Amino acid sequence: MGCRNINQKILTLISSSPNKFSIGGSGLELQRYWSVVRKRLWLIALIAIVSCTAVGYYTSHYVRPVYQATTKLMVYPNETSDKTVPDAGAINSSILLIKTFKQLIMTPRILDKVVADYPDLHTTKGELGAKIGITSVSETQIMTVVAADASYERAAKLANAVSKVFQQEVRTLMRLDNVSVLSWADPSDRRETASSGTTKNVMIAFVLSLMIGTGIAFLLDHIDDSVKAEHDVRVRLGMSLLADVPKIRRRDLAGPDDRDKTAYRARREKNVTLDA
Repeated sequence: MGCRNINQKILTLISSSPNKFSIGGSGLELQRYWSVVRKRLWLIALIAIVSCTAVGYYTSHYVRPVYQATTKLMVYPNETSDKTVPDAGAINSSILLIKTFKQLIMTPRILDKVVADYPDLHTTKGELGAKIGITSVSETQIMTVVAADASYERAAKLANAVSKVFQQEVRTLMRLDNVSVLSWADPSDRRETASSGTTKNVMIAFVLSLMIGTGIAFLLDHIDDSVKAEHDVRVRLGMSLLADVPKIRRRDLAGPDDRDKTAYRARREKNVTLDA
């Protein structure tokens, strides 16, 4: 009767007070998250190492650096007025004219002439059109010719050639002489690549691989419904853990007599001699 009453009291205490053993609070939740990450840390590290190595190797061996060179042009009011200071209407007309100029530069007439006048560039109309871009700042009279190439020197020559030919053709096509060059691209400059380098790509791959690896670790933990720790018992069953059974090895099952026999057999085999 005494043992039965004690067992009933223990069961009543466990079933009526599960909150005393439940885990709550942000601190314990962070510990739980960290335990998941620590358990799969080898997987996260493996994904990061493989990703960074692959991205670094691919970028350094297969991705060519791209350089950009720029030539700046200014479109000002045409010199047909007697006014020494252009009015706002003339300036606005110049700004609107830039939209036409941006399309004109990319036409075959300009590109074909660049290819014909500068054979040392060793380019074609299609390649030149793919490497040239025109930009402008809103509400300004400045437009920029941007050239991209694997060599900065060649990119600068492309930008300068297009700008010079365009400046000449505007006089012929539109009877305008209102385009001047503010700054030429200097082929002797040493600029940084416009495309991202190996270091930047590796850093991006490292951050992304950490995020992916952490997500996989939490996914594996979420789909694993086995009970491995005291925390799992408290969360899943709402009860405290009274006792746990440790892992038993085969040699722990052997009794004293069995261990003595094993030791005696080992000593006997060690002392065996062979007589001729």
